[in-house]
Amino acid sequence: MPSTTVLPSPSSTSSAQGNAALQQRSRRHVWHPCTQSIRLDAVPPLPIARGEGAWLIDHEGHRYLDATSSWWVNLFGHAHPAINAALKEQLDTFAHVMLAGCTHAPAVELAERLSALTGHALGHCFYASDGASAVEIALKMSFHAWRNAGRGGKRRFVALKQGYHGETLGALHVTDVPVFRDAYAPLLANAHLVASPDARNAQPGEDAIAVACRAAGELEALLAEQHDSIAAVIVEPLVQCATGMAMHDLVYLRLVRALCDRYGVHLIADEIAVGCGRTGTFFACEQAGIWPDFLCLSKGISGGYLPLALVMARDAIYESFVDDDVARSFLHSHSYTGNALACRAALATLDLFEREDALRRNRDRADRLLQRLREGLAGQPVDHLRQRGMITAFDVRAPGPRFAERFHLAARANGLLMRPIGATVYLMPPYVIDDGEIDRLVDGTLATLADVLAAHSTEEGACDVALA
Repeated sequence: MPSTTVLPSPSSTSSAQGNAALQQRSRRHVWHPCTQSIRLDAVPPLPIARGEGAWLIDHEGHRYLDATSSWWVNLFGHAHPAINAALKEQLDTFAHVMLAGCTHAPAVELAERLSALTGHALGHCFYASDGASAVEIALKMSFHAWRNAGRGGKRRFVALKQGYHGETLGALHVTDVPVFRDAYAPLLANAHLVASPDARNAQPGEDAIAVACRAAGELEALLAEQHDSIAAVIVEPLVQCATGMAMHDLVYLRLVRALCDRYGVHLIADEIAVGCGRTGTFFACEQAGIWPDFLCLSKGISGGYLPLALVMARDAIYESFVDDDVARSFLHSHSYTGNALACRAALATLDLFEREDALRRNRDRADRLLQRLREGLAGQPVDHLRQRGMITAFDVRAPGPRFAERFHLAARANGLLMRPIGATVYLMPPYVIDDGEIDRLVDGTLATLADVLAAHSTEEGACDVALA
């Protein structure tokens, strides 16, 4: 018989050959998101072999504190034993079944528990797989609900300047970040754009509340004139993340809710990035004491384990689709809607919030992080040190070309995974970070800033691209 050679699996090959081999294979075959492909040689992807708590470890044993929570999704650390155990138990039962014509306990229980967290103001959950899909669903639901009510002319949407809601075509329709939107502008309908309540826009003599009131005044003028053609206003409550962690006063949400009620317009809260405790409460809207008509969740809802998104809606909106006429039904669907594994990960994540009293403990973590940064950044060329819950950010005054890229690489050398947004450096660590790790994160951030500012870049004409 001819002899056979047993080849090692790709994973064992990459482990044996270290980081470089996996980076080369990734450059050859993987189309990386939010990445200029031409820069992959200068900024090779970081090859991750495993994760432990707040840390990621590469194939050569180097450790990196995950200061971005892996693009804002990880809440309770990597390889958390409780979430791992829940997923293993679900795997022994079943992994997935379609939610059209079927149902299952993880999807039902998750919808029930999330509704309870809103005091049942939002009674129904529609499941999807990613944040942009959730936004698309909310936009479609809003228009369709108005059409079912005999007001099909309400078909336009209002979004905030510099807002971000995803990169599928429908979500780009209400996104105002040029680097993501401009290339596809010919394919997009035009939303109304109104002033951002970003507190950094304060004019002389203004505080964050004044900025919020001024921005709400611009929205009011638009709604007063055109509410008959407007279906919904979409906002990122408290923090516009992708534009550079732009934070606003909670009075803005109260004013927008009141305006939507007055003019008969839906309010969509995009809590994909800011929900699940990131801003200090489970839902960001809680801090303003308001509930939207639609609330979008994704990212952290599964603890950073599996793709999961959902739209929570008021019961009255759900009931407007209950009809014998199929054209009045909401027939949107995804193959993996309500995936049982993802829902089970989300339930285990909700359990951790309760068992570990995470929101209270996060207040202490956030206070320590802000105090250490405030001390360390004193006298540095930065502005607008700001914090909302577990999101902390500051802006570098004279960042120079390719600042985000240079900072990202320097942070790696200091044992951190960080991805600035333009000139904004932000820290959004997992909730399991302890005091010693907070100190390491702050010390590493300050060292990285010093390294980047000390290095003189000679890349003439290089433009800075937001890494996020």
